[in-house]
Amino acid sequence: MFTLVRNRVRTAALALSAVAALAFGTTTTTGATDAAAAPVPTKQGPISVAYVEVNNHSMLNVGKYTLAGGDNVFDVAVIFAANINYDTGTKTAYLHFNENVQRVLDNAATQIRPLQQKGIKVVLSVLGNHQGAGFANFPTQQAASAFAGQLSDAVARYGLDGIDFDDEYAAYGNNGTGQPNDSSFVHLVTALRANMPDKIISLYNIGPAASRLSYGGVDLSSKFDYAWNPYYGSWQVPRIALPKSKLSPAAVEIGRTSQTTSADLARRTVSEGYGVYLTYNLDGSDRSADVSAFTRQLYGSDAIYTP
Repeated sequence: MFTLVRNRVRTAALALSAVAALAFGTTTTTGATDAAAAPVPTKQGPISVAYVEVNNHSMLNVGKYTLAGGDNVFDVAVIFAANINYDTGTKTAYLHFNENVQRVLDNAATQIRPLQQKGIKVVLSVLGNHQGAGFANFPTQQAASAFAGQLSDAVARYGLDGIDFDDEYAAYGNNGTGQPNDSSFVHLVTALRANMPDKIISLYNIGPAASRLSYGGVDLSSKFDYAWNPYYGSWQVPRIALPKSKLSPAAVEIGRTSQTTSADLARRTVSEGYGVYLTYNLDGSDRSADVSAFTRQLYGSDAIYTP
């Protein structure tokens, strides 16, 4: 039996005591590294995505794996995780960074830019925090648009490459908040796409938001760049109208999903024509054996770890 989601969410989702509100810190960023400076990958095959629990591990670990030809193993690095919190005084949702996420963002020059200079996109994941605020229960279109503005402002301020939505642990109804409605997520993603037309918007395909992708004649599917399976060690095609090139039915937890399963899921990704391979919980250990299990199938090469 597959284990639901991951251990990863516990520390981030319970970080209620960190800096409140949208604490952007004091470091000003002029934007992501010029794309012209990043190397052009020559590898053929699906893109690989790595979630990193920044409460415990460094984002820089994503850049330590290459293929025999020198290309990066990972194409997208996901900062896990910011939170959607709830202000009971103003009765509004707001974007929250715990101290570990804030540290990564404030130190973008050393934690984010080195990855971008290698050609790796860096995306911020946003997760519920047990406070009743979620992507699926904004009471009005204006409230959804306001939160979208906070997201796009963070992307611009810290020079990020996009936003990842993970609708878990919202605890809808807490603090007098509403239950999920059909319009909320559509308004949110529509506004976010309008704010950042050229950035990544990805969907961790779980929760009430993921099942509410259409409202008022608007289908959100085309507004996402990617969607992936949230159940590690399994194969599950996300139910969203995106081409196979934008989907990851495979999901693995590095160090916990067996190398045999990782290889089988990678082989199936290639044979069935899907364009994304999702991994979670890349840590600071030499995981080249675990990573090679899927890179051999995806790219025909072992993974090389460089500390």
